Amino acid sequence: MSIHVLECELAGRKLRLETGRLANQADAAVVCQYGDTVALATVGISADPVDADFLPLRVDFEERMYAAGRIPGGFFRREGRPSEEAVLTGRRIDRPIRPLLPSGLRHDVQIIATPLSAEHGSSVDVVSMLGASVAMSISSVPFGGPLGVALIGRVDQEFIVNPSFEQVEAGSMSLLVAATRTGVVMIELQADQVEEAVVADALNLGFNQCQTVIDLIEPFIEEASKSKREVTLWEPRPEIVEAVRALEDRVVAALDTPTNKERSEGLRLITKELVAQLEAVHENPRPDVEAVIAEITGEYLKRVVLEEGRRVDGRTFDQVRPITCEVDLLPRVHGSALFQRGETQVLTITTLGATTDQRLVRTLEEEDYERYMHHYNFPPFSVGEVRPLRGPGRREIGHGALAQNALQPVLPKPEEFPYTIRLVSEVLESNGSTSMGATCGSTLALMDAGVPIKAPVAGISIGLVWDGPSRYQLLTDIQGLEDFEGYMDFKVAGTRIGLTAIQMDTKTDGLPVSLLLEGLEQARAARMQILDIMAETLPYPREELSPYAPRMFAVHVDREKIGLVIGPGGRTIRGIQETYGVDIDVQDDGTVYVFGADGEKVEQAKKVIEDLTREVQVGEVFTGRVVSVMPFGAFVEILPGREGLLHISHLAWEHVDKTEDVAKVGDEVKVKVIEVDPEGKIRLSRKELLPRPDNLPDSRSDNRRDRRSGRQSPGSDRRR
Repeated sequence: MSIHVLECELAGRKLRLETGRLANQADAAVVCQYGDTVALATVGISADPVDADFLPLRVDFEERMYAAGRIPGGFFRREGRPSEEAVLTGRRIDRPIRPLLPSGLRHDVQIIATPLSAEHGSSVDVVSMLGASVAMSISSVPFGGPLGVALIGRVDQEFIVNPSFEQVEAGSMSLLVAATRTGVVMIELQADQVEEAVVADALNLGFNQCQTVIDLIEPFIEEASKSKREVTLWEPRPEIVEAVRALEDRVVAALDTPTNKERSEGLRLITKELVAQLEAVHENPRPDVEAVIAEITGEYLKRVVLEEGRRVDGRTFDQVRPITCEVDLLPRVHGSALFQRGETQVLTITTLGATTDQRLVRTLEEEDYERYMHHYNFPPFSVGEVRPLRGPGRREIGHGALAQNALQPVLPKPEEFPYTIRLVSEVLESNGSTSMGATCGSTLALMDAGVPIKAPVAGISIGLVWDGPSRYQLLTDIQGLEDFEGYMDFKVAGTRIGLTAIQMDTKTDGLPVSLLLEGLEQARAARMQILDIMAETLPYPREELSPYAPRMFAVHVDREKIGLVIGPGGRTIRGIQETYGVDIDVQDDGTVYVFGADGEKVEQAKKVIEDLTREVQVGEVFTGRVVSVMPFGAFVEILPGREGLLHISHLAWEHVDKTEDVAKVGDEVKVKVIEVDPEGKIRLSRKELLPRPDNLPDSRSDNRRDRRSGRQSPGSDRRR
C-alpha cells in the first residue's frame, strides 16, 4: 500500500497527515499530527449488514497515558474502562460524523481514535476529530464529509484559533466548531458569561476556519481515498409501508393528543396492532412498522409547523412551557430543588464536602483535583419504561458534563468557598431537554444550599423544523416529539449577563451560521423569562448553610510555618484533629482547610491553627501552662506548640531561690511577652503583671544583682 503524506501550516503550527504506513488492515487509518500532538484514527466496517434497527456506528477514544509521558494509576498500572473525559471526547467525534452517514446503513462502523503523543499546545480532541474526519473521508464507508474542525479561544478580548491548553484556561471562552462546506454540524461552548454578540463573532470565525481546514485536507483525501463500498441501504418493505400508511389517519390522531404519555401510548397500541397483523406474513415486521410511523411523524411535524403555522401542543414557536420551581424539599440534604417545565421534571440535590472529597482527574492534558462535580441520572420510569439499571451511559455522562460546564463559571473561588461541591440531577419525568432542566434546577439547589454563586444560570433548548435553508422554523423549548423528529437540538445556557455553555447537534449536513445566530437570540429571550420565574422562588443564595451541612474554614499561613501546624511526626495536626473532631488539609501554598460537622469546634480548631502560626507581639498577655522547669526558669506554653522562657528573675519581684517555688510543671501562669528576638525566641515575665513592692530597689540594681548571680542563661530560650 502506498504511503500518502500531507504537510502544511494551520494557525501557526504544523499539520501533518499520513496514511499507508500504520494499521493497514483497517479499512482506513490516518495519523494526524498537529504540533507535537499525534493521534491515530482508524475506521472499520463489517463485510455484511448486521441485524439492527438503527445506524450501528461506534466511536471510541482510547486514552493512552503514555502519550503524555505518564504511567496510569491503579493496581494494574494500565488503562481500564474509559474515563468520563474519554467518553466526552468520543461523543465529540461521534456527533458531527453521525448525521453525515446514510440513515439506512446497517453495516457496523467503528471509529477508534488513539492519541499517541500529547502536548499542551494542541488539543487532543481537535486532533482526534480531524483525524477521524479524514479517515472516514478516505474509507470505503459512504460518508458526506469531509469535516473541518476548529477551536476558538478568547484571551484579553482577542480571538485565538486552536489555542493551547494554557490559553484556554486563561481565556474567557472556548468554542469548538465542526462544519462541512454546507454549514455547521456541531458546537460546544464553555464561556464565562460572554455576550451573544461575541459568541456570534467567534462562531463566524470558527466556521470560516473549518473551511480553511477543508481546503487543506481535500487534496490529501482525493489522493488517498479508496472507492466507496457498494452497500444496500435498509428500507422498510413496500408491503409493510402500504399497510402502515393505510392507518396514517390513526397515527396522526395519536400524534395530536396533548400529553406525551397519551401520545406514546396511542402510537404503541397502533404499532402493536400492526405488528400482530403483519408478523403472520412478514418476518420481524416491527422495525419496518416503527420506521414508517417515524416517517409519518416527521411529515406531520413539518406540515403542522411549516404549513399550518402551529405546534403540536398548541404553543407559539417562541413559547416556553409552564414552569414551576420548588426548593428545600428534602430535610436532611444540604440543598435541593425541583424544576418542572411542562412534562420535564428534574430534582437536583447539592452536597458539600471537604477538600479530601475532590475528584482526581487524570487526562492527557492535565492531572488535577476537581472541586465541582455534576452527575445526571436518567432512570427508565422517567419515560414510562421498564429496563435494567446500569451505570451511567454516554448520554448521562454528556448531559451531566453540559450542566457542569454551564454552572462552572458562576461558582465562588475556592478561597472564598473552599467546599467540594457535588450536584446530582435525578430526571423524574422526561419530555424534552432534561439537561437544561438539570441546569436550572442545579442553580436553585446551589442557592438553597447557601453556595454564593455569582449569578443564577438558566438553560433552554431551541429546536428546528427544516425543509431547506429557505424554509424552516425555530422552536423554543422543544418537547420529545420535536426533538426526535426535528433537525436540531441547540442547548443554550447562561446568566442575564451572557452565555456559559452551548451544545448543538443537527441531523442535517450542516446549518447556516445565520440560522444559529437567530437561535441564540431566541434562546436569550427564553432564558430571561426562565430566570424571572426562578427568581420568584429564590432570588439569591441563602445567607446561612443548612444546619446539616458541614462547616469549613480556610486559614492562610506563611509557607515557612506549615511545619508548626503539622508538628514533629505529625503530632500537632493529629492532636488538633482528635481534640476537636475535625479534618485538616494542608496545601503546599500555605492554605489550611479545617472541616467538621460541629461549627463551634471547627471555629475552635481554626483559632488554634491561627495561634500556632501568628506572630507573637511584645506586650501581649497570655495565660499559659508550665511545660518544663529548669534551674534558670520555666518554659511556658502560651499558644499551642509555642513556648517562651519565663526566667527565674521574672517569676516575682522578690528574690526566688528555686523555680519550683513559684512555677511547677502543669501550673497555669499569667505572663506578659517582654521580648521576641529575630529568631522568634520569646521571653516572658510574670512579675510585670504583679504589683511592685514599695521597698524594692530600682530595676538597675535588680538587673545588676541578676547578672552577679549568674542566673542569666545564654541561649536558654527555646521554641518548639
